[in-house]
Amino acid sequence: MLNLYKLEIFNRVAIDGSFSQAAEHLLLTQPAISQHIRDLEASLQSDLFVRGNRGVTLTPAGETLLDYTRCILRLVAEAESAVLEIDKLANAQIAIGATPGAGVYLLPDWIQSFHKRFPNLATFLRTDTTSNIAADTLTGKLDIGFVEGELAIEPPLSALILHEIELFVIVSSEHPWTKRKQVELQELHGHPFITRPPGSQTRSWIDQTLAQHGILPRIVAEFDNPEAIMQAVASGMGVSILPDWGLDKHRSGASLKRLTIKDLSLRRTLKLIWNADAPFKPVSRAFLSHLADEFPQLTQIVASDESLELYLPRRDEYKASLNCVNSPARIA
Repeated sequence: MLNLYKLEIFNRVAIDGSFSQAAEHLLLTQPAISQHIRDLEASLQSDLFVRGNRGVTLTPAGETLLDYTRCILRLVAEAESAVLEIDKLANAQIAIGATPGAGVYLLPDWIQSFHKRFPNLATFLRTDTTSNIAADTLTGKLDIGFVEGELAIEPPLSALILHEIELFVIVSSEHPWTKRKQVELQELHGHPFITRPPGSQTRSWIDQTLAQHGILPRIVAEFDNPEAIMQAVASGMGVSILPDWGLDKHRSGASLKRLTIKDLSLRRTLKLIWNADAPFKPVSRAFLSHLADEFPQLTQIVASDESLELYLPRRDEYKASLNCVNSPARIA
C-alpha cells in the first residue's frame, strides 16, 4: 500500500537524481532513503529507479508513479491550505486591476468560479489603463493586475505572461467585407475606424503597428470600453481591431465577424503584474492558486521555492494532473 511519507521521499529523489542529495535535503541518512525506496519498489513490484555511479534515473514505472505522486502531493498541500488558512481568509478582499478587455471578458468568469470555491471572500475589480494599473499595483491600492498592454517592467514591479492574445479586424454583418476571411492591409488606409482613446496602450500599439506599414485609418469614434466599440461596429459606424474573446458574449456577436489581415499577424500577451517587494496576501495567493489550473505557470510565484519543488510542481510538467484538475475545488 502506498505511503504518503514514502511518496514525498520518492519525489525528492526524483528531483535530485541522487539518494545522497535527497538525504541531505530531508535530513535523513542515505541508507534510510535507500530503504524507503526499496520498500516502495517491493510494494509495487516494480523498479522505480535505475541506479548508476552518477546518481539515479527514473524507469518507465518510476515516471508513471512520479506523475501521480506530484498530483497527490499537490492535492494534499491544497487541502492543508484550505483548512489552515480558512480563518485568515474569512471576510478578506482582494483588489484586482485589469485593462478593459480582460476586465470585461475574462475576470468576471474567473471571479465567479473563485467565489464558488471561496464564498466567504470578496473581490474588488477596477478597469483602467495599463500604466494606471501598474502604478496602483506598486502603491498597494491594487493587490495584482492583469494587463494586455506593453509595459516596461522595472523592479519592484514583476510580470508573468499568462497567454498570447490574437487580434482581428472586426466588421459588421452588413459590411462589404463580411463574406471574406481576410483583408489586405492597405484596405484599412482611410477606412472608417473605431478605436480606444489616446493614452490607451491598445490604441498606441494599434497606431504604431499600422503606421509601420504606412496605414492611417480614418478615426470616426473613440470609446474606452470594448463593448461600446463592438456595438458601434455592429451598427455599421466603422471597423475595429479587437481580440475575439468578447464576440461570443457580446449581444451583437451574431452581427459581427472577425477577419485576419493578409501577411500580418496581430498578437499581444496577457500578463499578471504584482509588486515583488510586497508579499502576497493569503487571499491573493488563494486567487492565483485557483487560476493555476488554467495557467500552471502561476505556481512559480504563489509557492515558496521549497514547496514549489516538493509539493506544487508545475502542472504542465506531469500528465496525471489532467485527472485531478477539478479535485482541488472539491476539497476546498
